[in-house]
Amino acid sequence: FALLDHKVASGYDFDAAHDEEEERRIEDTFQVVSLSLSNLGGPEVVGEYFAANGHRAYEDRVYRYFGEFYLVKLRYNDAATVYRSFVKLYPLHAAAPRFSMRVIEIYETGGFPKLVLDSKKEFVTRYGLKAEYWQHFDVGTSPQVLADLKKNVTDLANHYHAQYQDAGKVQEKPANYAEAARWYGEFLESFHDDPQAAPMNYQLADLLRENGDQAGAAREYERTAYGYPAHAQSAAAGYAAIYAHREHLKVVSPEAKDAARRDTVASSLKFADTFPQHEHAAVVLGAAAEDLYDMKDFALARTSAQKLIDAFPGAAPAVRRTAWVVVAHASFDLADYPQAEQAYARVLEATAQEDDTRAALVENLAASIYKQGEQANELGEYRAAADHFLRIKLAAPTSKIRAGAEYDAGAALMRLQDWTAAAEVLDDFRRTYPEHKMQKDATKQIAFIRREAGQLPQAAAEYERVATESENPEMRAEALLLAGDLYQQAHSSDRAVDVYSRYVEQYPKPVETAAETRFKIAEIHKSRNDQARYREQLEAIVRLDASAGSERTDRTRNLAARGSLVLAEPLYEHFAGLNLVQPFEQSLQEKRRAMDAALEAFGNLVAYEVGEVTAAATFYMAEVYSNFSRSLVESERPVGLKAGELQEYELALEEEAFPLEEKAIAVHEKNLELMSGGTYNAWIDKSLARLAVLKPGRYAKSEISSGFLGSIDRYVYRQPERPAAIQAEPDTTVPAAEPPAVSALTAPSASTGETILFEHLPAED
Repeated sequence: FALLDHKVASGYDFDAAHDEEEERRIEDTFQVVSLSLSNLGGPEVVGEYFAANGHRAYEDRVYRYFGEFYLVKLRYNDAATVYRSFVKLYPLHAAAPRFSMRVIEIYETGGFPKLVLDSKKEFVTRYGLKAEYWQHFDVGTSPQVLADLKKNVTDLANHYHAQYQDAGKVQEKPANYAEAARWYGEFLESFHDDPQAAPMNYQLADLLRENGDQAGAAREYERTAYGYPAHAQSAAAGYAAIYAHREHLKVVSPEAKDAARRDTVASSLKFADTFPQHEHAAVVLGAAAEDLYDMKDFALARTSAQKLIDAFPGAAPAVRRTAWVVVAHASFDLADYPQAEQAYARVLEATAQEDDTRAALVENLAASIYKQGEQANELGEYRAAADHFLRIKLAAPTSKIRAGAEYDAGAALMRLQDWTAAAEVLDDFRRTYPEHKMQKDATKQIAFIRREAGQLPQAAAEYERVATESENPEMRAEALLLAGDLYQQAHSSDRAVDVYSRYVEQYPKPVETAAETRFKIAEIHKSRNDQARYREQLEAIVRLDASAGSERTDRTRNLAARGSLVLAEPLYEHFAGLNLVQPFEQSLQEKRRAMDAALEAFGNLVAYEVGEVTAAATFYMAEVYSNFSRSLVESERPVGLKAGELQEYELALEEEAFPLEEKAIAVHEKNLELMSGGTYNAWIDKSLARLAVLKPGRYAKSEISSGFLGSIDRYVYRQPERPAAIQAEPDTTVPAAEPPAVSALTAPSASTGETILFEHLPAED
């Protein structure tokens, strides 16, 4: 030490180059120091010596020579102890990392694997990039330390990974796994930018996968594939990530499955985008598209499947077919039916005729076309809708929905009022599908079409068919009535009577409809002047109303009243046609019997309480009295009466006739009372006209405006306008029309302040 101290004091630089003799002298000196320290007690002595005799700047060389002294003598532990002693005393010395590595090398040379591992761990712990050492040294100026650190971390990771894989060390697997994962993590954290980082990351991913951590392995494979510049294992790592994700899906909990599936899809899509040249890129992308569709992410599923179709034209036919299936299904679910139709057509092109899935695919193709028809319908584009519906016949002739589509095509054409085309389509539907559940509805539609097209006889025939085919009694009844009405409109009265007659025979109830139908039959017979059948139907209407019980309505009462009026009128005509001739008593008795019969018949009409019929009955009863009075006055005189006797005879007749005329006037005036109840009709007008003749002083036209009618508080009921469809039918409670010689005035009377409600004007006015 005195020599070494002298050299240092004289400025000797141990690291500089010197002549050979000088360097040998210094070398020998250090050897003597090592021999002396060994003789003084061994590795422990060197530290004690410097502590007692003062530290030297060249202590590291003393430790190095001393350690190597022991190594030459194969005293491995002593050699390592010397190096470790220095590191312990001077952990921040520049030589400390090299000495630590020397410890590892000595144990490796000596064949002490456990000590090697411990030393490597100690080195990594002491010189890891987060250790205190790097607070005093610049990483950039310590390449060797970094190289040693990387090597040791790599060795530790590989060692424990190999130990983990050793089938004979099952008990140690958890510990070896933890150690391997620790050192892989240490390496990747410290040397992420190193070219060896990607392979190390791949190995870490393998370790996680081998240990059953598929989710963790997938993440590390993805990091290996995409977290580094492209390297030899990039694509393999990306594919391995997908495999790990799918393995994870097999064991993941139900609540976490959706997230795991999305991770799988994301990894698959990234793989296909990044490594399109990979042999499995198309398969991976196809599987991702299927997963997306299953997860109901239809838009991305379709985009991914379309990308496969466009980017991988050389993919296996089965893979491309699957992609077309996804495009088709997703487009349908996205309501992009034209795209769905195109895609299903492509799928069918790639599907064998004997394939079990073909029938379902045909149905899907038909559905995509049908949906286009529905969309067109919603937009009011009925022609386009019909065209779409009819296309199914050509594109998917075996489809189950073809029949319904053709029916809907007819309905769309009906909305366009293209009656010819609609009838053609529905007729074809009816012929092609005789057992279809819409067969009867088609007949109804065809009947409607014929009706709207003005083909009334054909429409009526179709409604007769509806009446025959329908299982609904109400539908059958309604169809018969429509058929009868259409035949009547088409002036096919024989067919109308036949259909109406079938209706009243088959459907005596509801009573009101039966009565209405019989009234129609009666009107047809009336128009033919077939009085016998006309009266026969009126009598049936009267009987129906009389026996209706709780089903009696205002309408049945009205029809019965009108029918009864018609049936009673011949009694008046018969009565009025009887003249009082000689022998007087005989003709008088006959006239009286006819009078009684007429009065009874017309009197019975009042019970119907139908205003117009009551007015008619009142008019006729008044006219019965008036006619009888006039008949007396105009009766044939007995032959042979002298002038005085004749005068006396005529006075007697007048005395008999006068009360009857007064009775007629009183009864006609009863008709005027109906006006106070809101009734005015032709019969009241007739009574007014007759009163003007019978009692001109009070009812003459020239005095009407200021006379009796002008002073009473009366009003004329004006009937509301009625739909054209029922104008021809008799009204139930109000007059059918205003009297022609009456008009309503609303100006107040200047004299009384009352409102003059009507004024009977001369016809010419």
